[in-house]
Amino acid sequence: MRVHPPALDHGVMDPTPALYAIRIHGHLGATVLSAFPALVPQRRGADTVLTGPLDRSALYGVLAEVDALGLDLLEIRQLTARRSPESGDSHSP
Repeated sequence: MRVHPPALDHGVMDPTPALYAIRIHGHLGATVLSAFPALVPQRRGADTVLTGPLDRSALYGVLAEVDALGLDLLEIRQLTARRSPESGDSHSP
């Protein structure tokens, strides 16, 4: 059995939002879209793409809502890198 060293994040979530695009199969109606007020919907072919700035906690909340609504999640894409509050450097989570 292999033991992995603990992550160096010390249990602190990054509060800095990043821009995400979340692709869901199908065209979502107004009622379902109301579950995602912070995101901008766009139809792309047979799919709906929800775009907006989300911190890690909000991203997990959106994913939980997608699951609770029984939506078919196709893709999650981070469009901008987070900025480190200490150094101002960009990094990916």
